Amino acid sequence: MNKIKTVLLGALLLLSSITYGQLNNMLNKAKNAVANNSKGDIKSIDIASALKQALEIGASKSSDLLSASNGFFGNDAVKIFFPPEVRKAEATLRKLGLNQMCDDAILSFNRAAEDAAVTAKPILIGAIKNMSITDAMNILKGSKDAATTYFKNNTRDSLNNVFMPIIENSIKKVGATKFYGVVVERYNKVPMVTKLNPELKAYITEKAIDGLFKEIAKEELKIRENKAFRTTELMQKVFSMVDSK
Repeated sequence: MNKIKTVLLGALLLLSSITYGQLNNMLNKAKNAVANNSKGDIKSIDIASALKQALEIGASKSSDLLSASNGFFGNDAVKIFFPPEVRKAEATLRKLGLNQMCDDAILSFNRAAEDAAVTAKPILIGAIKNMSITDAMNILKGSKDAATTYFKNNTRDSLNNVFMPIIENSIKKVGATKFYGVVVERYNKVPMVTKLNPELKAYITEKAIDGLFKEIAKEELKIRENKAFRTTELMQKVFSMVDSK
């Protein structure tokens, strides 16, 4: 019993000799030791959480950027032009002085895509939430566009189903069908040309989704290569570990 009292008294004396500042300093050192673990001993669940944080930030930013006014129209990387099979028709009509008509059609394509892009965020975030730890590890260790590929494989069909009716309504609202229809109608009246199909909905939907994935790929690359885009402590910890290997 006397031995126990002696041990307890010694412990109390030791604790009483440590100031608050010293204790706080000890805790900070412990925290830094964990954060800077040279062995990279980070739990898989933490790696998955960090990656999901990164992807949610990148996906949300991409959706917000493209759904803003001129998100598609003002971005040369994703701007939607006439379908390839119509480019010859466009050139012919511009030679005939119908530049404004062609420009109006292109603007309307991109406005329709911008209207649809706002709906992408919940679909992308849903795919992130459903991501397994194995998926996350494969993405983290994979190529620089591994996350974008994951999105393509897991969201394209859903995006297509959601985008299609929005784009269908939008091209009517912004006049894409009218403008494009006029372009096609005028071209189809040119003698000896192959007649064009005025269908637009599927084409704009495909280009809008492709543009979204291009923007996501850009955001993914930023997070992988630029520490400034790792905006949470866990992201910094995990991606620093990957950088060191």
